[in-house]
Amino acid sequence: MPSAPSDWFWALAATDRPGGERGDLEVPIVLPTPAATRRWLHARGAGLSQRRRLAGAVIALVVLPLLTMVLAHVRAMVNLPSQTLLYLLAVVVVALVGGLVPAVVSAVAAAVLLDHYFIPPLYDFSVAEPTNVVALVAFVLVAGAASSVVGLAARRRQAESLAAAHAESREQLRGLAQEQAALRRVATLVAHGVPAADVFAAVAREVGGVLGADSTNIVRFGPDDSATVVASVGLRPEQVPVGTHWKPEPPMATAAVLRTGRPARADDYSEASGLAGDAVGRLGIRSGVAAPILVEGQVWGAINVGTQGRRFPADAEQRMADFTELVGTAIANAEGRAQLEESRDELRRLADEQAALRRVATLVARGVPAAEVFPAVAREVRHILGSAASNISRLDADGAITVLARVGEHQAELPVGSRWRPEPPLAVAAVLRTGRPARCEDYSGASGAFVDATVRPMGIRSSVAAPIVVEGRLWGVIVAGVLHGGFAPGTEERMAGFTELVGTAIANAEGRAQLEESRDELRRLAEEQAALRRVATLVARGVPPAEVLSAVAHEVGRVLCADGTGVARLDADGAITVCACVGDLPGELAVGSRWRPEPPQAVAVALRTGRPARNEDYRKDSGFPPLGIRSGVAVPIVVEGRLWGVISVGTRHGPFPADTEGRMSGFTELLGTAIANADGRAQLTASRVRIVAAADDARRGIERDLHDGTQQRLVALSLTLRVAQSTVPADLPWLQAQIGGVADELNDTIDELREIARGIHPAILSEGGLGPALRTLARRAAIPVELDIRTPNRAADPIEVAAYYVVSEALTNATKHAHASYARVAVEQRDTLLDLSIRDDGVGGADPAGGSGLIGLRDRVQALGGSIEVESPRGAGTAIVVVLPLQPE
Repeated sequence: MPSAPSDWFWALAATDRPGGERGDLEVPIVLPTPAATRRWLHARGAGLSQRRRLAGAVIALVVLPLLTMVLAHVRAMVNLPSQTLLYLLAVVVVALVGGLVPAVVSAVAAAVLLDHYFIPPLYDFSVAEPTNVVALVAFVLVAGAASSVVGLAARRRQAESLAAAHAESREQLRGLAQEQAALRRVATLVAHGVPAADVFAAVAREVGGVLGADSTNIVRFGPDDSATVVASVGLRPEQVPVGTHWKPEPPMATAAVLRTGRPARADDYSEASGLAGDAVGRLGIRSGVAAPILVEGQVWGAINVGTQGRRFPADAEQRMADFTELVGTAIANAEGRAQLEESRDELRRLADEQAALRRVATLVARGVPAAEVFPAVAREVRHILGSAASNISRLDADGAITVLARVGEHQAELPVGSRWRPEPPLAVAAVLRTGRPARCEDYSGASGAFVDATVRPMGIRSSVAAPIVVEGRLWGVIVAGVLHGGFAPGTEERMAGFTELVGTAIANAEGRAQLEESRDELRRLAEEQAALRRVATLVARGVPPAEVLSAVAHEVGRVLCADGTGVARLDADGAITVCACVGDLPGELAVGSRWRPEPPQAVAVALRTGRPARNEDYRKDSGFPPLGIRSGVAVPIVVEGRLWGVISVGTRHGPFPADTEGRMSGFTELLGTAIANADGRAQLTASRVRIVAAADDARRGIERDLHDGTQQRLVALSLTLRVAQSTVPADLPWLQAQIGGVADELNDTIDELREIARGIHPAILSEGGLGPALRTLARRAAIPVELDIRTPNRAADPIEVAAYYVVSEALTNATKHAHASYARVAVEQRDTLLDLSIRDDGVGGADPAGGSGLIGLRDRVQALGGSIEVESPRGAGTAIVVVLPLQPE
């Protein structure tokens, strides 16, 4: 028998499935070779062995030379026929060992040796006598014939051995085929998933038939080392019926299997005792064999076979092992199918539960309102748990709960919206007390107001409750109840998934509400910031305060949705003057109107306290103008630490939100900044004008002093020197020359002084105006200058001075720095403005911020209320455009 029959057998079991289907695993069945068949094949191949032929050749190579040497020494005592006979015997020996071919070769070699050593003439291969030739030929023929005879005898013996082995092999193959057919039938039952009890009976019949047993049974071992019969066939099976329970004891083979876990046999049951011994004695069983049944590595039971006469073959245990493997597989399959069915039920339950969770999760993910999620969860919990009723309740601040969703029987007993206070032994009370899931297995003996009024009329036997937690706080509870029996273990965990989804839905709803509120707040803040940005832009651009006040009134009214908004300035007499007003207000509050606020008006309180104020109801204020305003808020405007005025808003509807004052403060700060900036700019402009005027007056005074004083005295001194020169005697030419040189230097000094005076303030500018002054400046320039002057009327002195110095500085820069070869100056009066432009073809690149004289020109022009623009791209010349008012501000 093969050592591992399960290899080919399981291939058979894998290919035979219920309904004739083939399994996924296709392994060819290879039957083991019986021992008789192996002996037959060995005997058949023995006559053809190359090893035997080689052995015959070796014997011939050894025996023939050795025989020749011996006969050569005893040639005198052994005649030629005897010598021939000895060589013939050697050839026969070679034939017996190596077969016909080595024997024929040996016969030829023996004939050659006879001829060479023993047939005259000696030591020569020639034969003198014909009789010797005949003898040699006869020798070879006889040797061949003898070899053939020996070969025929050997083949006959081989044929007889082959026949015997073949007969034994056929018998073993027949038995093996029967055994394999039995295994195949059992494997088919196992593969078809036949119940284990039917497999046990089939295995017992097949084992008994294969081994020729008189009695066969299968037993299962219990935890107390007892054996229970699960199948019994053979002689009088009623003697050992199925279900018989007994304890295996020696010398029973079953006892050895239970003790060792290995196959065992007993050749003599005469000493057996107990229930099994009595049964064996009644059946006349003489010996038996038992093999263990292993299920997942553990001894599950055993197969027992018994016989009344002969003993079982030596390989009976091994042959039974194949069937024990099938029994173990059948048991494992049965247990696996039971577990599979249980797993399928569990998977089906889990699938239903997951589908329910998925449906609820879909509602939560879609943002369905919590009021719609609650009934859906209650329905799903009732369906999954098979409860009679389920509900979802919210925990209120006073410890009571409010039913938000209710499904199932007895709807009227606990309607949606009802409130009640849970008390022990209710599962809900335990949940609210501990924050963990809880159950009550039996309400039949419970008492209490809610139990008597609701639970008992509903017929609820037991219930399970699970907490709903939202962001770490206990929000409510889910409850399920049944009318009969109780809930399975793990129900609380199954409800946990739904409570998490409910908590998520509630948190999402609250989050969406907060998000909407945040969005509204962000939208409000964005609008407010945009309004502040627009006002700040006006302030930064230096827009006049009147425009800023109007813009602030519009923005505040729009941001706060006010019916009326006003900005008023506090006057020295305590009254206020309206500077800006927007909204649906009567003429009493028009821009420029004055009135004296009195408490409890918010404006009066804000001006008196210097802090924001409000009045929630103006209907009680008889002193306020009849504007129809119901409530108002006022915020003071402070400019550089002093109370400048107030901004107020009013509404004909409900009061303003609590943060209105804070939202208005940003606008009041901007108003204060705009007013302070306007005052500062006005003061700065005035100071600049004063500084420029003072500088021009100083220049004019210096020029006048130099012209009328120092210059005139120097001219008189020059004339005196000339008179003195003319009175010098002729015999003193050196003195005359020296006085003349001093007079010349004095004239040069007068010219330089005249130029200095002209640079400080050209007299022609004061006398002739801007046109003549610019023409003189152009004539004295180092480069050609084209003039285009269109000034029918003279401008104010500061304006002409500023224009003159702009042209002078521009021409100087064009000559010294820009290396220009040409310049053009254009002056034109336009309405109340004086337009001035200076352009050159120099190298460009002039930067007013680089410290050039253009900075002083910009300050002079801006101080007079004008503007100056410089364009000087590199390599494209410089253009200066100045706009001045004809009269300074």
